[in-house]
Amino acid sequence: MTEPQQNVTFPSGAGEAHGYLELPPSGSGAGVVVIQEWWGLTSHIADVTRRLAAEGFVALAPDLYGGVTTHDAGEANTLMSELPEDRAAADLAGAVDFLLGRPETTSAAVGAIGFCMGGGFVLSLASQVGTKVAAAVPFYGLPSGSPDLTAIRAVVQGHYGALDDFVPLPAVGEAYAAMTAAGVDAEFFTYEAGHAFYNDENLLGTYDEAEAATAWSRAVAFLHANVH
Repeated sequence: MTEPQQNVTFPSGAGEAHGYLELPPSGSGAGVVVIQEWWGLTSHIADVTRRLAAEGFVALAPDLYGGVTTHDAGEANTLMSELPEDRAAADLAGAVDFLLGRPETTSAAVGAIGFCMGGGFVLSLASQVGTKVAAAVPFYGLPSGSPDLTAIRAVVQGHYGALDDFVPLPAVGEAYAAMTAAGVDAEFFTYEAGHAFYNDENLLGTYDEAEAATAWSRAVAFLHANVH
């Protein structure tokens, strides 16, 4: 287990949720929600949140596991499979509203970026909250269940590994083809890398520094262009 990263509390449905918030050096900026991998709101996700803040965004990572984190793949899979989707949806929608309601947030909508499990939740969230999400950036994730991806009003930029054993490219292609056929502005990039190639904690042994840098540069430019 690692220590959870939390510094804010916000409303979620009838209850409350926690998260990790970072402000940019200027003190204000466009809002971006950062959605965790199956490991939880780890130091890596907190670091990603800080990286986005350094790029000028007001960045918030909601803690979907309520403080539980792990570096064990078996435990992470259990945590992910036992996470109630309705609670996660409420926490993510609450995070969007909390971020939009903060005085530091200058954008009329937010961006959403997520990794692994969080990549799937990025698309689910965008389908759920409509125009509140302006840009959706999933890294190596597709939604579980069957959210209506044609309801997405955000522009979408995905990042997927060609060597990913968890998220096969044919499934990615089908999902993005369905979105574009419905009029969603969606594109995805592929990388000669495996699953979680952006995670520099390298828990799966698949981190790729060069491909990660390319994907991050594209993602940040995309968020800057579409969230304001």
